[in-house]
Amino acid sequence: MIDLQQAIDIFVFSVRDGFVQVSAFVAVTVLLFSYVQYRTGGRIVQLLENNEKLQPIAGGLLGLTPGCGGAIIAMPLYVRGTISFGTVVAALAATAGDSAFVILALAPEAAIYAYGMAFVAAVLFGYAIDRWGLGVGRVDDAVERVSRPMTDGGFATTSVAEGGPSIPEYEQDAACGHGPSTEPGETTASHLMTTLSHGVHVLWWVVAVAGLVAGVEYLRRGAPEVALEFGPTFFGLFTVAGLVGTSASFYLYFVGRRFIGEGETGRVRDDFASTYETFQHAAMETSMVTVWVIAAYLLYEYGMVVFALDIGALAAAAGVLAPVAGAALGLVPGCAPQIVFAALYANGEIPFSALTANAISQDGDALFPLMAIDMKAAIIATIYTTIPALVVGVGVYALWPYASFGFGVLG
Repeated sequence: MIDLQQAIDIFVFSVRDGFVQVSAFVAVTVLLFSYVQYRTGGRIVQLLENNEKLQPIAGGLLGLTPGCGGAIIAMPLYVRGTISFGTVVAALAATAGDSAFVILALAPEAAIYAYGMAFVAAVLFGYAIDRWGLGVGRVDDAVERVSRPMTDGGFATTSVAEGGPSIPEYEQDAACGHGPSTEPGETTASHLMTTLSHGVHVLWWVVAVAGLVAGVEYLRRGAPEVALEFGPTFFGLFTVAGLVGTSASFYLYFVGRRFIGEGETGRVRDDFASTYETFQHAAMETSMVTVWVIAAYLLYEYGMVVFALDIGALAAAAGVLAPVAGAALGLVPGCAPQIVFAALYANGEIPFSALTANAISQDGDALFPLMAIDMKAAIIATIYTTIPALVVGVGVYALWPYASFGFGVLG
């Protein structure tokens, strides 16, 4: 059983760590893509839309960027019908997640091989889905029978297998609205809330920068345990940035989006009216990811304690069960379990085949935007990223025996 103090500690640490370890890095990637959109007048999205044959490669490259920000960008592109479902799977399968920072720092040679194989497998599998379907329709029907589809805003789910998102045709006007304007009958309270929301948005970016600094230092130190501290130290910066950043993110997602920015998150914008609006969009998108990340952190941490799970023991199972366990762990959304997995590999506790399988199977935080908008497509996509993970992971185990425990780890 879990006692009250332990439950409180898990909650506070999860709320803090989620923002610094994930959201601060996501914010940079989303902002970069949004700014490129702003400067090019939306030509990047148009380029992808006009070059369908290159889309799985583009998806793989977005997923290959360390962290989850690149793959996160691909999810709303699918929702609006810009990219194919195979491209979504390629982006998720190639996603290195935040665990990539740990492996790159502690086992760079292993990272090159594992993420290189993940990229190749992701692109090939993405093309195969677009070309032959690979049974997506049957999985689509199975998911339909298991549970009622859930989508953002009450949209009705149709069919992923038909080659497009499971929601009705993307509504350009609704998705690209430039925030609610001040109406003649706007109340004083509404005006105050709009002003407050803009203030929280500015604060959010200040804290995001502080969180990024703390996150980079955290990775530079080898992802150590960070004490809960409020002072002019690294621990203090990590704690304050994490707690304030998450609080501001929850406000922007649940309250602020009604008064500033677009009312719907997870939507790609064709253009932005100003640099400020570009920053605002990136903050709103990252806030949505933060909400889901914190939920995943809490579910994972409480689950580990309540059920006394031992990831290391599971993944270190003898023989072919190791890559199977790595692929199965990748089904868990979010980066928290994958970061733990990466640290175990760096400590020599799991084999390289398990790391490779997990690198392909894991979807990181990129799955959350798709879950928020189109749950059915998210479920199908995460099932499909597990297939190449099992094939490659078992293949590495069978054909590359010398790449086992400790392969590529710095001494």
